[in-house]
Amino acid sequence: MPDPKFLKPWHGVPREMIEWHPTVHEDACIGCGTCVTGCSRLVYRFDYDRMKAMVFDPLNCMVGCTTCANTCPTNAIAFPPLRDVLDLELRVDVHHAIEDDLISRRDQLRAEDVTPHPDRAVELRVAHINDATPTTRLITLVPSSSGDHLGQFIPGQYLEVQVPGSPWLARAYSIGNAPRPDDSIELQIRRVSHGRFSNWAFTDARVGDLVVGRGPAGHFTMRSPLERPLIFVAGGTGFAPVKALIEQQFAEGHERRMLLVWGVSDAMDFYELDIIENWLDDHPLFDCTLAATSWPVQVHVPARASIFTGLVSDAIASCGLDLSDYDAYVAGPAVAIVNVAASLGERGVAHQRILADSFGLQAPDVN
Repeated sequence: MPDPKFLKPWHGVPREMIEWHPTVHEDACIGCGTCVTGCSRLVYRFDYDRMKAMVFDPLNCMVGCTTCANTCPTNAIAFPPLRDVLDLELRVDVHHAIEDDLISRRDQLRAEDVTPHPDRAVELRVAHINDATPTTRLITLVPSSSGDHLGQFIPGQYLEVQVPGSPWLARAYSIGNAPRPDDSIELQIRRVSHGRFSNWAFTDARVGDLVVGRGPAGHFTMRSPLERPLIFVAGGTGFAPVKALIEQQFAEGHERRMLLVWGVSDAMDFYELDIIENWLDDHPLFDCTLAATSWPVQVHVPARASIFTGLVSDAIASCGLDLSDYDAYVAGPAVAIVNVAASLGERGVAHQRILADSFGLQAPDVN
């Protein structure tokens, strides 16, 4: 029988509802016993007659642990895809359960004598709120006083922000613009059902509110030589860091061949298309493909932009372009990034030339 102390819910999810345990392939098992003796949770038992390891209490297994498979000398142990655990972590209820645990056990879990946070806290004021779509809100933040500022950020970086007056942990959002003279930054926030930060952003945020920010941070920044063409791929609000990177190229006067491929579920979820239209009008070497699984007739598409019905990864795979000379910058949900990287590879982009920013560092499904 499973040990009751290992059956407690995993971040609020009943352990019995999570399909996570090892499977032993007997033909490959040599009966060394490494997994049986090495598992402190007694998931295994040993068949001394047949000299084989057996999975005895699968629910004792720690969710996400694969130590036994890693140490099996004959690779006789298999687990479900780790993607299954990562999908659980993206659930709003799981994310909030982890956050609540960290807050309630603050005194117990606090690290002592650690290196101070490299980025000091800065007070920022909400300067502008724009509902770009029913599900995307753009919030512009500026320093609350002339003597306070974030410092010069690099396009593609992110900012950590905290809900005013709340005990909740800070959320990380990509900065959706290149540096501006007034030091303002744009956050592109997606509405998430029951999301704590997005609920504040869509329900309670007002112009003049003060928030605490830390940053900038992150390494999703331009690192390509000037002679190399670029393809930018964005999924949903992964458009934020991509927009900042493209703005940087134009602000610095780099007229190189650039292609933006931006994908959403419904074309009504596109926003700031007027900015893309200006890019297309002003820069002949810039092209754009907009991909959506649904295209309502009322969506205004920039004249020079191409449209694709389907996933952004499919738009890349079917574009017919040889991208072997391109560097790729990809931002969006982690699952989409995997598919996009595969499509880019099919079109000739070398793996080492793909720089990925998972979910725009915004964790859009859990905020």
